[in-house]
Amino acid sequence: MDEIIHYFSTIPSSHRALILAGGITFFWLIETAVPFIKFGYNKWEHARINFFFTVTTMIVNFCLALILLFAANWTNENHFGILYWLPSMNPWLFMIVGLLLMDLIGAYLVHLIEHKVRFLWRFHLIHHTDIYIDTTSANRHHPGESVLRFIFTAFGVLIIGTPMWLVFLYQTLSIVATQFNHANIVLPKKMDTFLSYFIVSPDMHKVHHHYVLPYTDSNYGNIFSVWDRLFGTFKTLEKSQLLYGVDTHMKPEENSRLGNLLSIPFQKYRSPNS
Repeated sequence: MDEIIHYFSTIPSSHRALILAGGITFFWLIETAVPFIKFGYNKWEHARINFFFTVTTMIVNFCLALILLFAANWTNENHFGILYWLPSMNPWLFMIVGLLLMDLIGAYLVHLIEHKVRFLWRFHLIHHTDIYIDTTSANRHHPGESVLRFIFTAFGVLIIGTPMWLVFLYQTLSIVATQFNHANIVLPKKMDTFLSYFIVSPDMHKVHHHYVLPYTDSNYGNIFSVWDRLFGTFKTLEKSQLLYGVDTHMKPEENSRLGNLLSIPFQKYRSPNS
């Protein structure tokens, strides 16, 4: 545990970038060789837009990183937050509880709110406009949404009392998890089902990208699946019924042109079909 704490307390930015690039490369190769769905698309052209949003997400996180550092240091100096208020725990249990709580506030909660608040949905639906879900779709987030998610992460750090090493560990696991569950890969059904009791599996998250309600409003989890099961937002859907995208933006000129994607939050609101 000491080695983990030391590494993530001082993890270089180059290592974090390598993990991001390495994860995309790894899952890209697997989904190319053994795809879940054989898309008739230009994979590099599709990735171009998603890589743009990946870069903007990185820029937002880099520019605001000092806020996370300040929040983590403040909670440590003032012994503020849930982890400080709980009885002393074994270091491994401390890490697991911290990761679970970060996933609840920094991922599940903000994701749920984005689907329920119309103004926030305008930004988040850019992620849902992708009609070819693969590992590059993981970071397809409008810059405005990237800022919102960062705010919730900082809020989570303050409420939970998360030390900075745990923040970096969570973000690293989050990157790999979201690349994994967005990847266009197929696991043996029993394995995927088993994994879905603990973490967000590929089949589980693909349901979230089905183009109509109520499936769009389900399976909000990022790393851990416990929150969807606990709060009743877990759903399943057969592969034969799965269609990616969002019903309000199914035209190619709406979901595959960068200029339009950036302007969607400021366009006239379209109500999804139930």
